[in-house]
Amino acid sequence: MSAAGKEGAVKAPLPFGYQFIAGAVAGVSELLVMYPLDVVKTRMQLQSSVRGGAGGGEVYSGLVDCLSKIIKREGARTLYRGISSPILMEAPKRATKFAFNEKFQKLYANVVGLAPGKTNQAISILAGASAGITEAFVIVPFELVKVRCQDAAAKVNGPMEVLKAIVKKDGVLGLYNGLEATVWRHALWNSGYFGIIFQVRKLLPAAKSKSEKVRNDLLAGTVGGTMGCIFNTPFDVVKSRIQSSGNSVVDPADATKTIKKYNWSVPAVKTIYKEEGFSALYKGFVPKIARLGPGGGILLIVFGTVTEFFEKMRE
Repeated sequence: MSAAGKEGAVKAPLPFGYQFIAGAVAGVSELLVMYPLDVVKTRMQLQSSVRGGAGGGEVYSGLVDCLSKIIKREGARTLYRGISSPILMEAPKRATKFAFNEKFQKLYANVVGLAPGKTNQAISILAGASAGITEAFVIVPFELVKVRCQDAAAKVNGPMEVLKAIVKKDGVLGLYNGLEATVWRHALWNSGYFGIIFQVRKLLPAAKSKSEKVRNDLLAGTVGGTMGCIFNTPFDVVKSRIQSSGNSVVDPADATKTIKKYNWSVPAVKTIYKEEGFSALYKGFVPKIARLGPGGGILLIVFGTVTEFFEKMRE
């Protein structure tokens, strides 16, 4: 059933274009509210106990400490530094997430012979993972530019400067640095998000009013977003490290050269665990979950509201 469909009712799904627009509106709405927490998350993920603090030796002890230091030393505007890249990214990113999740749910339901409009948790998880992989290919260049803008060590003036520098140094394909880690991150988050939403909605009493539907969407989306964060944070940390401007070390075989410290996800997870301990794989978890827990609820509510509006237009 559509994520925006009324509980217990079987409806013909909205056309792909309408779902795409609804996902885009939901994504931009969530981003504008929660973006400062994303900046804090990235700063904390780039902070390595091996190479010292983030950027110029800065060390953040937690969400509040990081937030206060950024505002005090760099100004409140820094909390929205690089937002133009994710603004451009958010519409196709969230649109792809929701629209392709619907497509994959329908596809997998047909494969196993379920009735139209029906699904189960296994299909919800598989469709979410498939949508996440699709989403990853769309957003990698935007994510790369965003991370470089948020990195205190990068010292850049804006997204266009970062974009030009990447293309000049590594070519157009350089914009897909971190693709494999992004695939892991989004496949795990989406499978957890949509899989948990299905289960939570099943456990909640059926909504009998608009306010009850909003409540159910908020609860399901928040729990789904929280679980998605638990599943994918280690790969989010790895992705940030791979895409950061400081991902280089002296080549042990030739001291005159540098090589990338982090390349592939699983070896990078092992390196971080070995050098910094298990807790390092969950750096930035508090600001991440503070954003994507309730942010998952916001996504689901706005997506549901917009698709409901489109359904009324169609009727």
